[in-house]
Amino acid sequence: MDTSGIIPDIIDVKPAAKAQVSYPSGVQVDLGKELTPTQVKDQPTVTWDAEAGALYTLLMVDPDAPSRADPKFREILHWAVINIPGNKVADGQVLAEYIGSGPPEGSGLHRYVFLVFKQNEKITTDKFIPKTQREGRVSVKTRDYVTKYKFGAPVAGNFYQAQYDDYVPILRGQIQ
Repeated sequence: MDTSGIIPDIIDVKPAAKAQVSYPSGVQVDLGKELTPTQVKDQPTVTWDAEAGALYTLLMVDPDAPSRADPKFREILHWAVINIPGNKVADGQVLAEYIGSGPPEGSGLHRYVFLVFKQNEKITTDKFIPKTQREGRVSVKTRDYVTKYKFGAPVAGNFYQAQYDDYVPILRGQIQ
């Protein structure tokens, strides 16, 4: 993650371990490997080495909106789950439903970054962003979550890169 610019674009410290991210399409996320929006359109399975009894937060962001050369909307929140017991993401509280990659045509490669943080305590909120909603996803900062909830360094992370393909207009048509 050091050479990809994720540090310092999103976070200041490298994650302690690699999160395993697998998509229903059969592809795996592998530290910068290029995947297509079609391959990552459905919510993945994410796992990491978790402490028994601990709660975690999972964030997925795109720091390259609208492009890596002009990231004026950094970061776009693609997925957020809090209060995850261990690494059981399905048992956590969804803040922002998963939306896949939708980079604009001609904007080049975008980085899609998964970060897992250990929580110090349970987070209480009724915030919820459905997958069809753009509001609340633009210019979201991972560092703001880290500060607000007093997270330490990420315990796990991973990322892939993607650029426009024929699925993007379909995805964008579902988001208001």
